Amino acid sequence: MKKLMLAVLVVFPFLVGCGIQSLPQAKNSTEAALAEVNNQYKRRADLIPNLVNVVKGYAKHEQQTLTAVTEARAKATATTIDPSKVSAEELAKFQQAQGNLSQALGRLMVVVERYPDLKADRNFRDLQAQLEGTENRITVARQRYIESIQNFNNLVTVPPTSWTNSLMYHFEKMPQWDMTAEEKATAEKAPEVNL
Repeated sequence: MKKLMLAVLVVFPFLVGCGIQSLPQAKNSTEAALAEVNNQYKRRADLIPNLVNVVKGYAKHEQQTLTAVTEARAKATATTIDPSKVSAEELAKFQQAQGNLSQALGRLMVVVERYPDLKADRNFRDLQAQLEGTENRITVARQRYIESIQNFNNLVTVPPTSWTNSLMYHFEKMPQWDMTAEEKATAEKAPEVNL
């Protein structure tokens, strides 16, 4: 009995510090962070029909832009990602759909600049503020997801938790969030400001 207690006392600190709990907790945190990214994208998708309807009243002849936003929203909401089974390909496809929606919203905001009455409308200003806030929330959620992936990948690859992973769990590194090709091209160009 004393030998068993001694063995438990000797082995327990090793088990606590070697990743038995930290690896599954980090994986759960990463899945939760990706779920929050999805949640913020859904919030944005829910706001878009309201924004489009307000703009439609003022800009009926801008139908092509409004249709592009509606179609991009439909594609973005149709592309889902399962946090527990995320792959690099699924993540890239998801990012592409969300990036297309962001571009369509950008074109819509350019259309809005042409209509001073619309910009002055209280309903539009409220929706625009909501949309801007949502974009900020998406940015924060993506940053948290990136950090949780980094933490998880460190646990999977850096000793001593990587040893526990090799012996017990066999978790693979998770793919990191990255910009789409269109986002990279846009980010490399300096924005033009015409006043």
